[in-house]
Amino acid sequence: MKTVLSAIVISSFVAAPAFAVEPIKGSINFDGPSQSTLSKTPVGSVLQHQFTSNGKDYLEIYVVGADGRPELVSRSASNNS
Repeated sequence: MKTVLSAIVISSFVAAPAFAVEPIKGSINFDGPSQSTLSKTPVGSVLQHQFTSNGKDYLEIYVVGADGRPELVSRSASNNS
């Protein structure tokens, strides 16, 4: 499973400029780039963030960048039923 997730994350870096995911209310970096860094988290680590906004459940995938900040690479949504 980690291999598949890693492949998805890596392929999203290639497509990132064409398909950039914008933060929405509830995202970790909604108010601009995150000011806090994840100094003890290795670069390239994958983080998941689940939240609810406007009646939908969201799952976001972040990758820790070279500067230690989480970078949003993917988001999926489902109805909150």
